[in-house]
Amino acid sequence: MSREILINITPMETRVALVENGVPQEISIERNQKRGLVGNIYKGKVVRVLPGMQAAFVDIGVERTAFLHVDDLYFNRGDSGSDKETGSPDIKTLLHEGQKILVQVIKDPINTKGARLTAQLSVAARYLVYMDRSTHTGISQRIEDETERERLKEVISSILAEDEQGTGGYIVRTAADGVSGNELASDIRFLQRLWRHIEQAKTEAATPSCLYEELPLYKRVLRDMASEDVEKIRVDSREVLTELVNFGNKFSPEIASLVEHYPGERPLFYLHGIEDEISKALQRDVPLKSGGHLVIDQTEAMTTIDVNTGAFVGHRNLEETIYKTNLEAAAAAARQVRMRNLGGIIIVDFIDMQSAEHRRQVLRTFEKALDRDRAKNKISGVTELGLVQVTRKRTSDSLEHVLCHSCPTCEGRGSIKSAETVSYEVLREILRVARAYECDQLRVLASTAVIERLLDEDSAQVADLEEFIGRTIQFRSEAQFAREQFDIIPV
Repeated sequence: MSREILINITPMETRVALVENGVPQEISIERNQKRGLVGNIYKGKVVRVLPGMQAAFVDIGVERTAFLHVDDLYFNRGDSGSDKETGSPDIKTLLHEGQKILVQVIKDPINTKGARLTAQLSVAARYLVYMDRSTHTGISQRIEDETERERLKEVISSILAEDEQGTGGYIVRTAADGVSGNELASDIRFLQRLWRHIEQAKTEAATPSCLYEELPLYKRVLRDMASEDVEKIRVDSREVLTELVNFGNKFSPEIASLVEHYPGERPLFYLHGIEDEISKALQRDVPLKSGGHLVIDQTEAMTTIDVNTGAFVGHRNLEETIYKTNLEAAAAAARQVRMRNLGGIIIVDFIDMQSAEHRRQVLRTFEKALDRDRAKNKISGVTELGLVQVTRKRTSDSLEHVLCHSCPTCEGRGSIKSAETVSYEVLREILRVARAYECDQLRVLASTAVIERLLDEDSAQVADLEEFIGRTIQFRSEAQFAREQFDIIPV
């Protein structure tokens, strides 16, 4: 499989696309004025403890207070004062209002929710993640070879024993598969220096303040996305190219050699069709080559993906048509999940299949397509209703939430009241206002569509209402009014 990473740099934002076999699979966007908080470490202050929720709100110096649950505090299970059912201690025994605490952001603020925090701090390098309050060495589950897993554990243990590199634990990342002990030792030394810097800053910094800021997106690409199967990393900024090469030479020289400058006059994302793919990823309908399509709806609670056959009728029978559509939809749905950065609960409604073997093959295709996803995900089997449930770790906003706002007219509902409905509301409101105010006449201000309705189809009701209230009613069309907006003014 051919993989390539494209980096587009502008003064306003950084955009990164992961392309596999010429097809974009992931899009990441970071705006300079709205950089994400995930990975940042803060010296914060507890502003409120909520015993009923076993949580606390912490001021970390951003717009909204952040949320810290008791399970994200570091403690030993079975401590005195622990909840008998969960094993978690009462949060009142751990935190109090005004307390200073070191925390790390694990989820960006999303919509009206503040950031999600943990007190179990970690910092990452190319091959390792250092965990301050842990004592064990873990190996990435994506490294499946047992011999390699054992080798990595032994190498880390020997490095720590020889150099006495402080306390704490480590997680060996997927990128460490096959790397030498010298490279791992270099990562350990870097992480220890970084952690000592954070510890020193902690004693000197004000509260609240940021002690450690996660790398910008274009550097995280080299650390987190670049792997052995990436053939090329292209960036359209010479300044950032120099930064990436220097950064890469320090941590991963073999990755730095893949970085090259794109000097072309035609924008990098246009050249590879990324702009079109971003536009398509903001649409509700996703066409399939077979003639079927997906319908994707994002809500606060979950995302639903509905599969429809559309114009595809097949050449054999209905079951075969449904099976082929579902197979194509499984691969397309997995790609859309990655492209749109959908998180939380995702429900995929495949077309009902009679054959158990067909259901198994479709689920297997979906699982295989999501295996390449860097975000942690879990897929359930097909339910009795033919639904597939997926949970995908959400650490940042989806592509739609980054690039779009809710429609100011419908406020995200996806529909607005008809002119008929608003017209009837106006008539009811006229009656209420006429009873509440002494006046000679009433003036109605509304959108053009509503005014036209009142003067045409509903003119008889308006005449009856004028006679009933004993006052004249004037109508004025306001071009700037939305369909549902109106005012009634006593004159």
